[in-house]
Amino acid sequence: MKKFLLLAFLFASMFANAQKMTTITYFQNDTLKLDLDLFVPENASKTKLPLMIYVHGGGFSGGERESGHSLSKYLANNGFASATITYTLYAKGKKFGCDGALPNKIKSFQFAANDLWLATSYFIKNSKKHNIDIDKIFVAGSSAGAEAVLHGAFWDFKTMNLYAKNTLPKDFKYAGLVSGAGAIMDLNLITKKNVIPMLFFHGSADTVVPYGTAAHHLCKTNSSNWLMLFGSNSIYNHALTLDGSASLYTYCGGGHEYSGTLFEKDQYYILHFLTDILAGKKVQNHTVFKTGKKADKANPYGFCD
Repeated sequence: MKKFLLLAFLFASMFANAQKMTTITYFQNDTLKLDLDLFVPENASKTKLPLMIYVHGGGFSGGERESGHSLSKYLANNGFASATITYTLYAKGKKFGCDGALPNKIKSFQFAANDLWLATSYFIKNSKKHNIDIDKIFVAGSSAGAEAVLHGAFWDFKTMNLYAKNTLPKDFKYAGLVSGAGAIMDLNLITKKNVIPMLFFHGSADTVVPYGTAAHHLCKTNSSNWLMLFGSNSIYNHALTLDGSASLYTYCGGGHEYSGTLFEKDQYYILHFLTDILAGKKVQNHTVFKTGKKADKANPYGFCD
């Protein structure tokens, strides 16, 4: 592992500016225009490239796709195509806390997941133009973006699709996903049939998006916007019961501030995961980082004592 990380660092240092960026409109209609920034290796060979699509955080009401530039550049320096997308911020101007309206929260998830599907569809339809291997499309997201990619990966496309003209290949599956402090509404969405390789990182004391199983924002059960979510630790353990590939990085005592950690720094952990998956390796590991922050006394995770 240490040898790999050293080689990855040296490689990235040697080719620090060896990528090019193109801004593309991936969807447009009478009322909506969605762009993405695509990074590819500067001198890419004719070999088809694996692709990462990144979805930024911001509570479905803010954030910018530029927050994914650091990760995208890093991956492009290491032989990937990488895109970071603009998507519908459905919660903008709406209450999203415990006093909000639950239908708006679910719609926020749905619009973001649909825009991810639109971006995916764009790359599948234009795979030859951008030299993309459509069997090696990964997705990643931070916070709200992580919730978008988790639902985008496991929701039934036909049921949840909002755009009549959007299509994905039958039985399409992403090659894998990376989730920074994300959660899903129902663990049962992830089955033996549709499970994909997943990397998670999350603070164990996150009070915004639960690390385990709890209400979003830890809202009380009588709140108008109460929604139970299954966070990184719960999804990781569920994936293991399905014998899927899953990797979890836990920041003990950490809060939601860790939602972008591996996207902004220590990106070699993501590269290592992607490289292993592309090599056909099964990944099942849990790494615990001590942050120096005290875990809550009610913390149920013995590994954070």
